[in-house]
Amino acid sequence: MRCGVRARRGCLKGARFVTSERALALFDLDFTLVPFDSGMHWVRFLMRCGVLEDGFDEAYLALCQRYLAGEGDAVTLHRFVLGSLARLPGAQLAAFQQRFAATLADVVPAASRALVERHRAAGDLCCIVTATTRAIAAPLAQAFGIEHLLASEAQRGADERHTGEIEGELCHGAAKVRRVAAWLQSRGEDWAGFSRTIFYSDSRSDLPLLAAVSHPVAVHPDDGLRRHAERNGWPVVDDLSDLSAWGGQHRQVCTRAR
Repeated sequence: MRCGVRARRGCLKGARFVTSERALALFDLDFTLVPFDSGMHWVRFLMRCGVLEDGFDEAYLALCQRYLAGEGDAVTLHRFVLGSLARLPGAQLAAFQQRFAATLADVVPAASRALVERHRAAGDLCCIVTATTRAIAAPLAQAFGIEHLLASEAQRGADERHTGEIEGELCHGAAKVRRVAAWLQSRGEDWAGFSRTIFYSDSRSDLPLLAAVSHPVAVHPDDGLRRHAERNGWPVVDDLSDLSAWGGQHRQVCTRAR
């Protein structure tokens, strides 16, 4: 997870075209499909709506910076955002989610939409796998037309109101591998049932899932992931338009040989 957006360098390394049968296409969300922190986007939306007080975003940003400096943990970071959900009863939360969804059309990059649409048109099984809580990630998944979402789950009380705590483990790091495996099993499928398994991510925290798929793709990666990708010959994409521009009648994805 990162805060802010770094300048894009627009390079593509170690890539080639591959045309094949049905694949499993997995996508990280923040700074991969969207060029921002979805938690911050949600927080600032609620601030504009008067639900959260001024400075809530600055407090969240400070936690992000501590996390990036190695002084905090991902659970604390996401629990802070979950506190915003606890302020809204279930019915109000649903209404705010709808209003939040309406703000996304102008912030979802066309290149990301095109990449997802190519996978969907090819018949691939597409799924977003994110540490972001479901309440925030679901409107973004809908904006991309992606039916399947594996996200962190928010704990609810007896009145169905969010408690501000995480239910189970955060969908982060190695937990993403476990979540994908359990989801596939629930569908009567497994990793071996696909011609290829692809995961797009920007973060070194996703190395466990990137290592688990047959075709990892580093998208505008942080320094740790960039170094790992270059050492291992993984493709590095600094701008998804590099992928979207390829188009064509056949299915074309950025991949590396295995």
